[in-house]
Amino acid sequence: MTSIDPKVWLIATTLALLPLELAARPPLSASDWLSGTVQEPQRQSGWRPGDAKPKDAAKKSRSDLAKSGSVEPVGVTRLGEGNPDIRGTVSARAAGLPADLWGETDAGTLAQLVRAQNPHLPALRRLLRRVLAARLDPPMLTDKSQEGALYLARVDKLLDMGATGAAQELLNAAGPGDPQRFRRLFDIALLSGDEGRACDTMDATPGIAPSFQARIFCLALGGDWAAASLVHYGAVTLGEMDPETSQLLASYLDDGFSDTNEILQVPKTVTPLTYRLFEAIGQPLPSASLPLAFALSDLDDNGGWKAQLDAAERLARAGAIPASQLREIYVLQKPAASGGVWDRAKAVQALEAALAERDSAKLATALPTAFEAMRQAGLFYSLADMVGAETAVLAPSGQAGVIAAWLALGADQAQTIEHLPTEASDFDRWLVDFAKGKAAPLPADSDSQSQNLVSAFTGTPAQGEDETAAGLIAANRKGEALLAAIADVDAGAEGDSARAARGLRVLRVLGQPDIARQAAIELMLAPRIARPTP
Repeated sequence: MTSIDPKVWLIATTLALLPLELAARPPLSASDWLSGTVQEPQRQSGWRPGDAKPKDAAKKSRSDLAKSGSVEPVGVTRLGEGNPDIRGTVSARAAGLPADLWGETDAGTLAQLVRAQNPHLPALRRLLRRVLAARLDPPMLTDKSQEGALYLARVDKLLDMGATGAAQELLNAAGPGDPQRFRRLFDIALLSGDEGRACDTMDATPGIAPSFQARIFCLALGGDWAAASLVHYGAVTLGEMDPETSQLLASYLDDGFSDTNEILQVPKTVTPLTYRLFEAIGQPLPSASLPLAFALSDLDDNGGWKAQLDAAERLARAGAIPASQLREIYVLQKPAASGGVWDRAKAVQALEAALAERDSAKLATALPTAFEAMRQAGLFYSLADMVGAETAVLAPSGQAGVIAAWLALGADQAQTIEHLPTEASDFDRWLVDFAKGKAAPLPADSDSQSQNLVSAFTGTPAQGEDETAAGLIAANRKGEALLAAIADVDAGAEGDSARAARGLRVLRVLGQPDIARQAAIELMLAPRIARPTP
C-alpha cells in the first residue's frame, strides 16, 4: 500500500471540511472593523483527495490529459446577479427622490462621496438614510470593475452610522450569494446575536468562501468541536492564520480555558468575530471605544441595565435607534446610583410621571430638569423625539413652555405649538412661525448666522455663488450635487453659516424644501439649547 504524505493528508482533510474557495487577503471593505469573515477568492480549486498534486498536474501536457480516461473536475462559476447598484428597500418615490438621481456621475465617484458623508444634523441624517436605502437607476460605469461599488458604499455607510437593521435589509435586497455581501451579513449577525442563522446560510449557500476562523467558529457553534479543532490545527500548520487569532481560537475551543487565569491581549483591530470570541471565553470587551455598530450588542439585558443605558444613549445620540427605544430603556428600573446616566434616567422617569398625570405643576419642574440633563449629554434631539409633541400640546407656563416649544421644533412638530408663554423671546416666536412656513421678517436683533441661513429661503442668490451646484445639476449629476449640499449644510454646525446657506439653497432646488427648512431650524436652535436653563 502506498504511504500518504502526512502534509498532503492534512491539506486534503482541511479542504474537505471547507468549501472549494479559499479566502484571499486583504479585506475588501473600507470599514476597518469589518471582520473579513468572507472574502473574494483568489482562485477556485477543483482539487480532491486522490488527484495528482497541483505541481505534478502542471507538468502534464494537454495531450497527456486528452489520452487519459479520467474525468476532469467540474468548474464552478457563480452566475451573474445583475448590477446590485439598482437594489434598495424603498422606491424612489417613497424616498422622495428622482429615480435618475445619479445621472451621469460615475459609480466610483459616488462611492467616494457616500463614504465621506458624516452629517451631524438629524434632518440631514434622515435624508442620507433615504438616499442610501432608495431603489434608483444605476450610476454611469466608466470602469466595469466599479459595478456594485456604490451599493457596497451604501451598505458600509449604514453600518458606520450604526444602522445595522437598514444595512441588513439592503443586503437582503440583493441576496447573500456574493462573498462581499455575505461578509457584511455575517458581521451584522454576530453583532445582533443571530450568528446561528449566518452559519446556516454559510453552509447552505454555494460559492461563499468562509475564512478559516469563521468556519471554525461555525463548526463549534454547531456542536462539531472535533472538526473545528481539526480545521484549526490544519490552518495553523499551513500558516493560514496569524498567531494572535490562533491563540484566541485555541482558547475558544478549550473548554477548560475559562478556569485559567490567563488574560488574552486585545488585538489592535476588534472585529465582530473577535468580539464574540472574547465574549465566549469569558473576557468580554467594552463596546464604548469600538465603532458605533458594536453598541448594538449591549442592548440586550445580558450586560445589565447600565450597559443598556450607555449603549442606547450612544446609539440614540447618533440617530442609530429611535428615541422611543431609549425612552423604554430609561424606565426599565429605578436608578441605583446618582450622577451621569443615572441622573438622566431619573429625570426622564420624573418627566414620564408628569406627562402621564398631565400635571402642569409637576411638568413645570420636571421638564427643565430633564432638558438640562439631556442637553448636557448631547441628547436634546432624542428628548425632542420622545416628548416634543406631548409637552407642546400641554403648553406649560414659564421657562418650561419655552423648552416645550424648542423640543417640538427639534422634533419637527411645530404644528403642535399653539401658545407660547410670555417668557418666549421675539426670536422664539419668529422661529415657530418660520417652522410653520409663515413669511415674517427676522427680529431686528437677530444674529448674523440666522440672517445668513434665512437668506437661503428668500430672494435670489448672488450671481456665481452656486455655480458649482448649478453646473452639476445642468450636467445631470444631481446626486453628486445633493451629497455635496448635505456636507455644505452640515458645515453650519461648525459655524460656517454662509456655506450652510448655499447648501440649503441647493437642497431646495433639488426638491428637498422640508429638509432644508428643518436643517435651518436645527442650526438656529443650536445656540439656544447650548445655554444652561435659566
